[in-house]
Amino acid sequence: MEQKQKVIALGFFDGVHQGHGALLRRVTERAKERNAIPAAVTFDAHPMSVILGRPVPLINTIRDRAELMRRCYGIQDVEIVHFDEGMMRQPWRAFVTEYLIGQQNACHVVCGHDFHFGYRGEGNPQRLKQACTELGIGCDVIDKVEREGITVSSTYIRNLLAQGEMARAVAYLGHPHVLTGTVVHGKGLGRSIGIPTANLVPPEGLVPLARGVYAAKVILPDGQARLAVTNVGIRPTVNDGDQVTVEPWILDYDGDLYGQEIRLEFYHFLRRERKFSGIADLKTEIQRNAAETRRLLCIE
Repeated sequence: MEQKQKVIALGFFDGVHQGHGALLRRVTERAKERNAIPAAVTFDAHPMSVILGRPVPLINTIRDRAELMRRCYGIQDVEIVHFDEGMMRQPWRAFVTEYLIGQQNACHVVCGHDFHFGYRGEGNPQRLKQACTELGIGCDVIDKVEREGITVSSTYIRNLLAQGEMARAVAYLGHPHVLTGTVVHGKGLGRSIGIPTANLVPPEGLVPLARGVYAAKVILPDGQARLAVTNVGIRPTVNDGDQVTVEPWILDYDGDLYGQEIRLEFYHFLRRERKFSGIADLKTEIQRNAAETRRLLCIE
């Protein structure tokens, strides 16, 4: 059976932000024109982390990145390529001829204006476009996307997340900031005071969010969405450790989620994490945060 052709987006796509969105929308348009599969090729590790030998903190996990491309932009096939020393040294033209055309059956590719690939980054949009013309496949190069005079970029959004500017980060992403994880057992203190939380341990390698309380939504295993007051931090009022956790209190919900996977969607930063004088004051503040979350998110 002949393999169906693909229109392929090229990039790392950390955050799957509005700049990436312009590129991914072009892919779905071209795929519809050509009766091809809208696809994307990305990498498991940030190329700069391999080149420089130090990790680059990321906005999303690989899995969340792929799911955002599918859910937000209709990308049907997300190919995750292992980026290592061998990939770093591969000649750029070989990546086009052997991988994109030979293995992935690309009939058209789409990249951003600043896309570089292959040994020493010698592959660039101009060379890619010329090679595609020679090889008889299509190529689109998407210009940068700006918002308020600022280029939408993963680097800029990482800084916003670390600084607690969640609403601004969401505006540049074009969707809520996403974190998917499995609910683990905590100490049960929240349940004892009538505020049960679903505890998540943040995956390694992500940008540490500013510690504090966020207005969020939780997508439950059955797909329903619920509002959630979410604390990111070490819970200084009730805890003497330094383990950072992510703890959504899912409003109007009473169920056992242990061992199950949930998706957190962050929208607004409400306040910095701080130590209260006691449990009663903490509970009062969390209730106030819940009212603020309802006000902010019930109209969205």
